[in-house]
Amino acid sequence: MESCVAAENDINAPDDDVKERCWDQREALPGEPRCVICGRYGEYICNETDDDICSLECKGILLSRLAKSPQPTARPCPVKLTATDECYYVRDNDKSEVNPLTTDQTELLRRKLDILVKGDTTPSPILSFASCKLPQKLLENIEVAGYEMPTPVQMQAIPAALARQSLLVSAETGSGKTGSFLIPIVSLCAKVNEEHFQNQQQPLAMVLTPTRELCIQVEDQAKVLGKGLAFKTALVVGGDAMAGQLHRIQQGVSLIVGTPGRLIDLLAKHEIELDTISILVLDEVDCMLQRGFREQVMQIFTALSQPQVLMYSATISKEVERMASAMAKKVTVISVGKPNKPNQAVKQLAIWVDSKRKKQKLFDILMSKQHYKPPVIVFVGSRLGADLLSEAITVSTGLKALSIHGEKSMKDRREIVRSFLIGEIPVIVATGVLGRGIDLLTVKQVIVFDMPNSIKEYVHQVGRASRMGEEGTAIVFVNEENKKLFPELVEALKTSGAAIPRELANSRYSVGSFSAGRGQKKRKHGF
Repeated sequence: MESCVAAENDINAPDDDVKERCWDQREALPGEPRCVICGRYGEYICNETDDDICSLECKGILLSRLAKSPQPTARPCPVKLTATDECYYVRDNDKSEVNPLTTDQTELLRRKLDILVKGDTTPSPILSFASCKLPQKLLENIEVAGYEMPTPVQMQAIPAALARQSLLVSAETGSGKTGSFLIPIVSLCAKVNEEHFQNQQQPLAMVLTPTRELCIQVEDQAKVLGKGLAFKTALVVGGDAMAGQLHRIQQGVSLIVGTPGRLIDLLAKHEIELDTISILVLDEVDCMLQRGFREQVMQIFTALSQPQVLMYSATISKEVERMASAMAKKVTVISVGKPNKPNQAVKQLAIWVDSKRKKQKLFDILMSKQHYKPPVIVFVGSRLGADLLSEAITVSTGLKALSIHGEKSMKDRREIVRSFLIGEIPVIVATGVLGRGIDLLTVKQVIVFDMPNSIKEYVHQVGRASRMGEEGTAIVFVNEENKKLFPELVEALKTSGAAIPRELANSRYSVGSFSAGRGQKKRKHGF
């Protein structure tokens, strides 16, 4: 590979070092070249084939395949497995009709993928996006977006949503929930607009989320999936001029994405036709309730004409269930994985450290070749703390760190997240504004510097270290100041098989949740 040769000749330039293994390479961003072997960022061009590759490892695999076969090799076609094979992860590249699963196959698949369903006549999980009879352009956009096959939550939620069922979905953070409601929305809107030849599109779907950042992410993903289709979106959030948002809706859109407060403000000041909306999505609904948005959400709901309701969250409470019952007569409950537990792909490491020593401990980790795994998100409890700590990291470690929180302008926050995603900034210090739903695919490590006020928020924060099942690491600093959360934290650590610090295990505030003499693992880390 030509670029590899140049890099190998300059061993003193660490930024130009060729990636040895594919796992050293980051995920590809939209529009970037992808490795023909593993699909990661195709940073290099193989000098023997002109194919995009991500590392020396993938180059070797590519050349080895070429040596064994005279045919050009980009990515091998998946082998079709027999009907009796228990592995259902078969990529379906052809466009032929897919035989539906039998009842026994459906039960086996759900059991193997930890999918629990409560509801009558719920469709079987899908094994490929092609089996849903989606518009061809949408299928092409799904592939461009990087979805090679449905995740477990998408397998079950997409066909149920397409069957017009109201859903209450619980799944681990990073499991693909956003795609599971956007794909049905884009499909419905595109089909309706094309069938009725609508030039002036009417809003057919609405997505509510608790934060502006999550709204921006959802709309961005919707644009990717709806590109080239009769599908337009409008973003309704604080921080941007309301006049522009109103004009966008009046010009005709299929999907409105917004926060409850800003939408109520817009509806109170202007007449907007919402009778045509047939799908209402509430994303991170438990967070909305915690933030006191229940009345606003219900006010928006009553302005609609009995839409299909899709409610999503990583954690489901009794209050959420009551709200779902109030909004729909029949609700299908879908649970994927272990509800209210940290993502199992995240390796948790709890460290007992006094408050006065937390900053130095953080610096030690960030300067350790063994323990520092960029890019990193450091979660803190306050906006001022985020600003001060990011400056301290830059001064003490030499790593470029920036803070992100609610007091920063939307323009600054978008630019910081963009710089973080493309690798210009290795460390972000954030408040809870990045703890909910934000799709940070490149993140492999989270450091919880300040424990949040609830274990649910902790679950979301550590979940940032794993998207779509990728393995990640979450380091959490613990001391006596977090004593109210000790029982739940111990349980969360036990569930994931993580080691429990001796001080936490022996604390009188942990009584009843852990027996210090049983099952405690030795800590192999040196900090």
